[in-house]
Amino acid sequence: MELLAPAGNYEKFETALLFGADAVYLSGQNFGLRAFAGNFTLPEIKKACLFAHKKGKKVYVTVNILAKDKDFDGLDDYLSALQDANVDGLIISDLGIISYVRKNFPSLNVHVSTQANVTNLQTAMFLADMGVKRIVLARELNLQEISKIAHALKDRVEIECFVHGAMCMSYSGRCLISDYLTGRGANRGECVQACRWKYQIREVSRDDEMEIEEDEHGSYILNSKDLCMIEHLKELEDAGVQSLKIEGRMKSAYYVACTVNAYRTALDMLPKKAGSEFVRELEKTSHRRFTTGFYFDENDRQFRESSSPVQTHEFVGVVEGGGDGVIKVSQRNYLKNGDEVEVLSPNKEVHNKTFVLSDMTDVDGNKIDKANVAEMTFFVPCPYKLKKGDILRKKI
Repeated sequence: MELLAPAGNYEKFETALLFGADAVYLSGQNFGLRAFAGNFTLPEIKKACLFAHKKGKKVYVTVNILAKDKDFDGLDDYLSALQDANVDGLIISDLGIISYVRKNFPSLNVHVSTQANVTNLQTAMFLADMGVKRIVLARELNLQEISKIAHALKDRVEIECFVHGAMCMSYSGRCLISDYLTGRGANRGECVQACRWKYQIREVSRDDEMEIEEDEHGSYILNSKDLCMIEHLKELEDAGVQSLKIEGRMKSAYYVACTVNAYRTALDMLPKKAGSEFVRELEKTSHRRFTTGFYFDENDRQFRESSSPVQTHEFVGVVEGGGDGVIKVSQRNYLKNGDEVEVLSPNKEVHNKTFVLSDMTDVDGNKIDKANVAEMTFFVPCPYKLKKGDILRKKI
C-alpha cells in the first residue's frame, strides 16, 4: 500500500519524503481547499516533482474546490502548467472539473477527492467510466462498504482512504458553518474550523440557557476526535485499499515527520500488527483524542469536553549536520544544558534514543547555557550518528 503524506509547504514536502512517504499531496496557489497553508508556486511544484521522481516518489496536486463558473477562468493555463510539471495526479471533487480535465487534458491522472462524497459502488462505477485513476472514498464508509467497492473495481480504479488526522463534523467536508458564521467558505479553502468552538443552546423565547453537558460554560458538541488507524493496517489491506492518506497540510513539519515515520514503520511490519506503542508514538505530536472513525461503526467520534489539541512531546530542534561526536542543530523551541532530548529519525538504530544536552556552543564556538532565540544554530555533543533532517524533541 502507498503511504500518502500532506505537504503544506516545501519544508513539509521534504520532511515527508525523508521520513518514508511514498507520495505527497499538495496545493498550488489556486483551486485548492487549504487557502491558508503555505502552498506551492508553479515553479515550486515543478521543482517538487523533479525531486520526488528522482527518488521514485509521486506528487499529487489538489484542484478540489467546488467550482463556480468564474473558477474556470484561468483553469486551462493552470492545468497546462501542472501537466508541464509532470504531476502524478490531480485530486478533484467537482464533476465539471473532472469532466473538463478528462476531455482536455487526458494525460493528467484524475483522483476523485473525498469531497465528492463517493459512498456507493454505483457512483464509483460512474466515475470509473469517466476514466478516473483513483477514488478517495468518503470517510463515512465502514470497512465492509469500502471492501465491496474496492474489490468490484480492483482492475479499473485505485482506492484511497484516510487513515490519520483531523476529521470534519460535516459530511466529507461539505460544511457551511464557517461560511455562515464568518463569511469564510470551507468549500472555497478558507475554513475557520468553527466546529472546534465551544457552543451553548439557548431557548430564546425564555432567554435562559439549556445546558448540553454538566460544564456550566458550554460544550464542544461539534468537535470530532482525530482519526487513527495505525493498529488496523492489515484490515485496510485486506479490504483492497491501495493508498493510505494522512491528513494535515496545515500541521507542522514535526507532525508530518512523526506521523509518516510511525505509519512507515507499521506498514513495513505487515502482516504483523502495530501495537499500542505506535499510538503512544503518535501521541508525541499534536492531536485530539483518537478514534477509528466510521471504519468499525463505533459510536465514539466526538469529544465534548475540549477541542484543544494535546501532545506529550514538543519539537525543539532540527539536525543540520553532524560529525566527530558533535551535531549542528537549528533550534525550534527553548533548550538548555541539562535537558534530555529524544531523537525522531527514519533511521531505526537511533530513533527514540535519548541524550542529555551539555557543552552547547554557538556558531562562533562560544559556550552557551541555552538556545533561546528562534531558529538559532548551535552545536552540541551527541553519542549517536545523526543525519541532516533528524529531529530533536523533548518530553513536555
